[in-house]
This record gives sequence, C-alpha cells and structure tokens, in this order.
Amino acid sequence: MASAKHVFETGCKSVKMFTVQAKTCKKTENSPMKPLLVASPMEEGDYPVVVFLHGYLLYNSFYSQLFNHVASHGFIVIGPQLYVVSGADTSEEIKSAASLLDWLTHNLASILPPQVRPDLAKLSIAGHSRGGKVAFALVLGKVVSSPIKISALIGIDPVDGMGMGNQTPPPILTYKPNSIKLDMPVLVVGSGLGELKRNALFPPAAPKGVSHEQFFNECCAPGCYFVAKDYGHVDMLDDETKGFRGNLTYCIAKNGKERKPMRLFVGGIMVAFLKAYLEQEKGTLMAIKDNPGVAPVEVSTCSFLE
Repeated sequence: MASAKHVFETGCKSVKMFTVQAKTCKKTENSPMKPLLVASPMEEGDYPVVVFLHGYLLYNSFYSQLFNHVASHGFIVIGPQLYVVSGADTSEEIKSAASLLDWLTHNLASILPPQVRPDLAKLSIAGHSRGGKVAFALVLGKVVSSPIKISALIGIDPVDGMGMGNQTPPPILTYKPNSIKLDMPVLVVGSGLGELKRNALFPPAAPKGVSHEQFFNECCAPGCYFVAKDYGHVDMLDDETKGFRGNLTYCIAKNGKERKPMRLFVGGIMVAFLKAYLEQEKGTLMAIKDNPGVAPVEVSTCSFLE
C-alpha cells in the first residue's frame, strides 16, 4: 500500500504561494473582484486548477497548508476571500464565485509564474463548510450558472444550514436520494465530530441532516465519500490560525487531538480523487478504497457510487 500513502505526504513539486489583491479602481481592472490566495507549482508544465471556497466567516489564509499540500502534487489552487462578513443568504457568494471563474478564464495565466500553464479544461471547484454549499450551488446553477465548464466537485464537510427545516437560502438539499444530478464526479469528505456540540454555548458546526451524509445521499454516480472518525469540522485548517476568528476555530467546534492528520487526509484524498477523474490515474484512489487504513486518520465511512 506504499503507492497510496504518497498522496498523504507532501508532493514532489516545489510550491509558490502568493496573494492577488482585489480590484479597487479602474487602474486595476485586470485584478479580480475578490482577493485571492494562490498556491502554484513552480516546475514548468500544464496543471489542473482547483478553486477552493472557504468556510463561514473564515479567512482563505487559514487553508494555506492545505493549499500547499494539494499544489505540491501538481495542481494550481485558487482560494478567493468571498466575504469578510455575511448573513444567512449565500446568493452573493455564489455570484462572486461565478464572477471569479469568469475572471480566471481570461486572467489566470497572467498572475502565475511564466513557466506554469493552467489547464482550465481540468477545472474543479471545492468548498469547506458553507463554502461547500456554495460550490454545490454553483454547479447546480442556483442563482447563477458557472461561466465555464467545471469538471469535478468537492465538498469538505459541506453544510446547508442550521438543521433540517432551517436551511440557508438557496437550499441545496432536497431530502430525495440521488436528486443531485450532475455531469461530473463528486467527492464528499465528512468529519465524525462535526455533528457533535463542543459545549452548551454553541450548536454543532455541521448539524445532522444538513451535513456531509445527506449531501452524499443525494449525489449520483460517480461519487466518493469518506468520513474521518475522530476529527472535527475545522481540523483541516492550518496548525495555527491567529486573530479573533482564528482563535474562535479552536472553541466553537468539537476538535480532534491535532489538525495535521485531518489536513493531510483531506489534502491527500482530494489529490487521489482529482488524479483519478481528471487524469485517469485511478490506482491510488482504488488502493485507498480497498484499504482505508492507509490514511493518516481512522476512516469510519468509505463509500463509492459507480
């Protein structure tokens, strides 16, 4: 199983991580409407692109170690800061994500190292928590349709609201099995502790009925579903998340013992999934399916729709 373990370790590509400032005036008309955190391989080549949408009230910088891991395996990772403050309605985030995809089709190559060529024919969209909901909404054409073809969808502990009957608009889940019909493969990664309260002061970060299990139940083939048993909703973030919001990530959700194993698992399973479906390199993903024990966390659920 050594061949499967490599995706859970840092890849062979050196990575450049940088920020791109948002458009502020006419002089910066070639800038994106939202600030970006970009992780790019440095070696010459053509690389698939992953757009990753952050969780509720989180900063894109909190995912820098995850982005670095995925990029080191040969992917360009783009993490927009969709908002700083937002209400319950995700419509504006969906519009912002669509606008970013449009901007990337015309401008992505210009912000990357000159030897790096983005392959937008292999574009995937991923999101964590509320960002996972936004990713699903965009590929489903909720509010607005994607201006570019998306080839794969990833939901990292996606959340559709505060609970059954209390979804945030626009709702994604229909509570009908296999009702999310897409022309692309889907990966859903869940946290075993996300549905549990940390304490009496805060509700669960990923309430049962609007979280990963229900999302996967409504997906159609091809799809993959993994749950990390002893890890929480924000355990894939950087080891240190500073500032007021960063400190909140340690106390509002039930957490595992440390973040690194969950982050390596999320990054590795993303890489295995994308290699399988975008580059037809299915050996690693199938090896993990056959022996989930190769992962750096205990996997309580490993399910495939084929």
